[in-house]
Amino acid sequence: MTTNGADRRVSTVMHMRCPDRLGEETYRQVLELLAELSPVVQALPPTAALVELKGALRYHGIDTRRLGEVLRVRTLSRLGVDVRVGIGPSITVAATASAQVPQPGGVLAVDPDKASTWLAPLPVEALHGIGPRQAAVLVDYGIHSVGLLATVLPATVQRLLGGRAGRTAADRARGIDPRPVVPRDLPAAATVRHTFPRHTLDGAEARAALLETVVRLGLLLRGRDQAARALTLTLTFAGGGKWEKTRRLVEPSAHDDDLRLIAYQLMDAAGLQRGRLTALALKGEDLVDAAQVATQITLDDTREARLVAEAAIDRIRGKFGPRVIGPATVFRRAS
Repeated sequence: MTTNGADRRVSTVMHMRCPDRLGEETYRQVLELLAELSPVVQALPPTAALVELKGALRYHGIDTRRLGEVLRVRTLSRLGVDVRVGIGPSITVAATASAQVPQPGGVLAVDPDKASTWLAPLPVEALHGIGPRQAAVLVDYGIHSVGLLATVLPATVQRLLGGRAGRTAADRARGIDPRPVVPRDLPAAATVRHTFPRHTLDGAEARAALLETVVRLGLLLRGRDQAARALTLTLTFAGGGKWEKTRRLVEPSAHDDDLRLIAYQLMDAAGLQRGRLTALALKGEDLVDAAQVATQITLDDTREARLVAEAAIDRIRGKFGPRVIGPATVFRRAS
């Protein structure tokens, strides 16, 4: 399995699907678990990812199916998230396989020598990359399965689906997909959301919810040793309307005081009057490593005291849970 020839006989592409509506931060944590298996991870937001496992086979000394099972155990035990994992000789086969795993999760590995045989009986719409409209056209012409699609002349498929789309579909039905897994991280951002239990007109209630998101975002950033250069506030109103605005910080920060100041400025800029809020989201953007942020000597005793209190509160939350001290308590004591 360690030779180049052996690598070609082993399926090394993993496609992973997380549950729908997975939170952004949890998704990032899943990607971090993937990076423990292999350095070649391609994020496919909002809830999927690709992994190239060639190097991981040599490093871990186990087969690819076992690596998929290890991933599933880790996501379940550490994050409470079950995943569907497909493994194949190409992106198309791996992604098609992961879609065939029944929810909530599992692992399906397809051997390279059996990929065409495995694909053949699947309905044509199950082939990764075939959209509903393309599948409908193919079915109208009697091409119901991937195996039938593989037997049709590529030129005929091109006439049915169009030049580039037809070539791609014909190739993938035959197991031809030379695309590599390209390492790609998620954009440097972190988002915290708050959903109101009822339509909210009360400005004080909205500002209290905003303060809560500020504290949660600051805790998240400091836990990841990151700082935000900008904040984006998104307000969602009854009826589906949205308001969004971004403002940059003077200096990158993950401290509650700095984030709160910008968040309140954004809320003031929204000019809320009679808008019925249903949710709000605060996103820290253009993140940098906290180690890259210069530490300023402020000569402000009040601010320094707040930073010392913030660090102490973070340690308490780390030991007893994030909700042991609420945001209202933090800022009442700091005033």
